[in-house]
Amino acid sequence: MNESFQALWQSMGIANLTFGQLLMIAVGGLLIFLAIRKQFEPLLLVPIGFGAILSNIPVADIAGPEGLLGYVYLVGIETGIFPLLIFMGVGALTDFGSLIARPSTLLLGAAAQFGIFVTLIGALALNLVPGFNFTLEDAAAISIIGGADGPTAIFLASQLAPELLGAIAVAAYSYMALVPIIQPPIMKALTTPEERKVRMENLRPVSKREKIFFPLTVLAMCVLFLPSAAPLIGMLTFGNLLREAGVVDRLSRASQNEIINVTTIFLGLAVGSKLSADTFLSLETLGILALGAFAFMIGTTAGVLMGKVMHKVTGGKVNPLIGAAGVSAVPMAARVVNKVGIEADHHNFLLMHAMGPNVAGVIGSAVAAGVLLAVVGGN
Repeated sequence: MNESFQALWQSMGIANLTFGQLLMIAVGGLLIFLAIRKQFEPLLLVPIGFGAILSNIPVADIAGPEGLLGYVYLVGIETGIFPLLIFMGVGALTDFGSLIARPSTLLLGAAAQFGIFVTLIGALALNLVPGFNFTLEDAAAISIIGGADGPTAIFLASQLAPELLGAIAVAAYSYMALVPIIQPPIMKALTTPEERKVRMENLRPVSKREKIFFPLTVLAMCVLFLPSAAPLIGMLTFGNLLREAGVVDRLSRASQNEIINVTTIFLGLAVGSKLSADTFLSLETLGILALGAFAFMIGTTAGVLMGKVMHKVTGGKVNPLIGAAGVSAVPMAARVVNKVGIEADHHNFLLMHAMGPNVAGVIGSAVAAGVLLAVVGGN
């Protein structure tokens, strides 16, 4: 009887629950709270938070190799399928017209990727601190957080540093969610009130033919110069072509709704499965979170500074605030730019102008990931 009671006790969660698991379950609950109460990226933080709770339930082994979340991770993350399907949906949801109308905003998207390469050096420099031992592959995967592009961060981490995927994904999506908090102080510190009040000329109309040829042109450039970025660029341009072709509305709607929604659910759960206490609670995780914040702030700073350069070159026709939208958090970064612009001048609407660098940032982060894969992944 005593042995039966002992066996029953050992099968209960309360007998096997560690402090680390309890802490990570609380972290999962916090993510869900932030998603519901503060509306910080709820579409992703809810499944990530719930996945974190499930992965830390003792005995159940839901996130193990033979558990439900383990299989989801294997099928969708290790293969890289989920981030690529998300990119297809982003392409189908995004109007590239602002970028086509003002191609010069590509420079703003490119400048905002500067934080990625600065953080690569920073991650390697962190090895000088006892307790850190990041490889070049780890540093490359961590640095992509600066692009504020969750799917790209997950894709690159799954290829270069799968053991760090949980921390990288949480950092990437956390800073995406915190765009409205992190970016405005940087934008205001780097610009003058007069610069923030600059009203930009209306964008020229973009023809349907231009919108159809643009994704094909971007893909062709990728094929010729950076094939390693083809998975991300290819799915992004394919989704956008479905949107603009005008003859496959059912496929476009599916990419914008059912496919991206189902993928988002399983992507979030799979990422949450990597937030188990035994892998997440470490000094390296704290380093990744700190480096992610640094990368994002550097990317925002570089974008705004490039915006100031364009402001000078064009004789004051470009509002430097739109440079902050060069990070890949689409369309949130563009909305933040618009909000800061309206605060300076209630009649200054910058949303459509900011969408150009915002879309360029999506392309730029994919290109940066391709460069890192080609240079680091090839070693």
